[in-house]
Amino acid sequence: MYRRVPLGDAFVSICICRPTGYFAVRFGVWAPGWSCHNHAMNVQPLVLVVDDDREIRTLLSEYLAGNGFRTAEAADGTAMWKALDAARVDLVVLDLMMPGEDGLQLCRTLRARSNLPVIMLTARGQPIDRIVGLEMGADDYLAKPFEPRELLARIRSVLRRTEALPPNLEPTTVTRMHFAGWTLDLTARHLLNAQGVVIVLSGAEFRLLKVLLEHPKRVLSRDQLLNLTQGRDADPFERSIDLLVSRVRQKLNEDARDPQLIKTVRNEGYVLGAEVKLERAP
Repeated sequence: MYRRVPLGDAFVSICICRPTGYFAVRFGVWAPGWSCHNHAMNVQPLVLVVDDDREIRTLLSEYLAGNGFRTAEAADGTAMWKALDAARVDLVVLDLMMPGEDGLQLCRTLRARSNLPVIMLTARGQPIDRIVGLEMGADDYLAKPFEPRELLARIRSVLRRTEALPPNLEPTTVTRMHFAGWTLDLTARHLLNAQGVVIVLSGAEFRLLKVLLEHPKRVLSRDQLLNLTQGRDADPFERSIDLLVSRVRQKLNEDARDPQLIKTVRNEGYVLGAEVKLERAP
């Protein structure tokens, strides 16, 4: 079934019901004089809401649409991939607990294919669930129940971070970052040791190491690292950055008792203690 729209509207909402699920997608309709999808032209970002609860999908979509976003909906992984093929999505709000492929599996697959921002939703509120979600490549994590205003704020924060140019770096020209015999490949998103062996990084590990390499020999607080890597402020007793630093140190073969590359500055944060050389595309 579909909903008709008045002549002149730029988007058509199509709702499809199936025995296995439901999804709704808003398709762009091209007409002479209309601009293409381009953030530089201030086109509203498109957020894909993936949740098997139809009521939650509808409520979130209506709330986001009332606050300056275009929205699309998907009830499961199959519908999510179809929605991603149908339109250029700017951010995915992804529920963790769904039938078939769960949110963690979908996030991991999505992250392997693209850098599309993901905010994960879940009824689980344990810190370990948040850490696992971030390790799978999610950009942020929100436990249910939540205030729609908080989700809106986090969406805007993640989009600002992903659309803004990182400080001290031009990502269109820099392809690799070399430090202390190691190389971070920004295109392949992995780490290489001195022998050229590939060290696989999770999405969160890659973002943390990249931020530290962008600010060598400068102390970054936990709040700064959380903002630069995940686009949000730290919660009280936040430990995700400490755990992430520990994992990156392990990938760099650092001595946990006396790390030389990523050093802890007591009561302040962390600092990368190596020189960084940038390799640019020819």
